[in-house]
Amino acid sequence: MPEVLINGPDGRLEGRYKHNEDDNAPIALMLHPHPQYGGTMNNKAIYAMYHAFAGRGFSVLRFNFRGVGRSQGIYDRGEGELADAASALDWLQGHNIGARQCWIAGFSFGAWIGMQLLMRRPEITSFVSVAPPANLYDFSFLAPCPSSGLMVHGDADTTVPPESVEKLIEKLSIQKGITISHSIIEGADHFFGRNLEDLSTTIDRYLAEHL
Repeated sequence: MPEVLINGPDGRLEGRYKHNEDDNAPIALMLHPHPQYGGTMNNKAIYAMYHAFAGRGFSVLRFNFRGVGRSQGIYDRGEGELADAASALDWLQGHNIGARQCWIAGFSFGAWIGMQLLMRRPEITSFVSVAPPANLYDFSFLAPCPSSGLMVHGDADTTVPPESVEKLIEKLSIQKGITISHSIIEGADHFFGRNLEDLSTTIDRYLAEHL
C-alpha cells in the first residue's frame, strides 16, 4: 500500500493507494468518517472496505481529508472535504485512464461526502455508503440519485438509527431506473467494531454481483 501525496485544493493530501496492473481495472475511492471525531483513512471500517474492493481487482485509493494526519489545511464543515474528494478522484482517474468503472465508497461522514460527489461526477458508476448519517445531514440533494448502489448499516447503531437510513432508502427507491440495495448487519454498532468481517463480506458479495 504505497503512500501517495495528492495536490488538493488547500494543500497536500496524504493517501494510500493499491494499484491493479490491469489497464482496465475498475477504480474506487474511499472516504473516511468525521475528521473532528477521530476519523482517518486508517479507520478500521475504511480499511476493511479498502481491502474488499482491492480483493475484487479494483485500483483503490483512500486518503485523509484536510487537517487529518499529514494532509494540510483545516476542517471546513464538509465543503472543503468535498473539494478534497474531487481532487482525490481526479488523481485516481489520472492514474487509471482506461478504468472500466468508477466507484465511490464512504463511511458515515464520508458517505455524506461521497453521495455529494456522486451528484457532481457523472462518470461515477456506483457507490457503497456505510452508515450514511441520514439523521445528522441533509441528503435531499439526491434528487434524483444518479446511480444504483449499496447502503449498509448496523441494527445496533445508536449514532445513526436504522430507521433514518431506511427512510432515505425508501425515498430513493421510488426513482425509476436505479436500485438501492440495502443490507442490515445484525448486532453491528456505528463503528462495526465486532462486525468488520461481516461488513467486508457484505461489500464483497455486492461487488461480485455488480461488476
